[in-house]
Amino acid sequence: MRRPHHVSSREIERKFLIKRLPLEILRSRHFRIAQGYLANEPGGRHVRLRKKAATRSLTFKVGRSTAREEREIKVSEKQFAILWPATRGRRLHKTRYEVPWRNVTIEIDVYHGSNQGLVVAEVEFASQESCRKFKPPSWFGREVTGEKRYSNVRLARE
Repeated sequence: MRRPHHVSSREIERKFLIKRLPLEILRSRHFRIAQGYLANEPGGRHVRLRKKAATRSLTFKVGRSTAREEREIKVSEKQFAILWPATRGRRLHKTRYEVPWRNVTIEIDVYHGSNQGLVVAEVEFASQESCRKFKPPSWFGREVTGEKRYSNVRLARE
């Protein structure tokens, strides 16, 4: 029996609205993402099912601040297909662009469906120090880190 691949870590990230898309987005890697939520509890504890290109994963996250616990397990196509119907009514679709910028990768999410028009950037950091020192590019808008309204679990319900 094959053991599932999993990643357990502390996710340190900040989230921003985007004023205007950078030209670099035209040359960046991008993926379509479908994700749905199997569970969501108060305090920012949730279980997400995601399909990104050829990868399927189940992720458990806890917290709402810049640093959160995150555990991810890769699942097979069959496992994904079995679980996906349980996310009905709690799904979102987006295209993610990975834009290299200075010493980080900026993930720009362009939402589709009921969230059409929303564009958000997420930046992950290796440490709290690099997170604090980050100076966003001029094309970033307001920071929305920790704002419930811009959490993917909330966007999946609206």
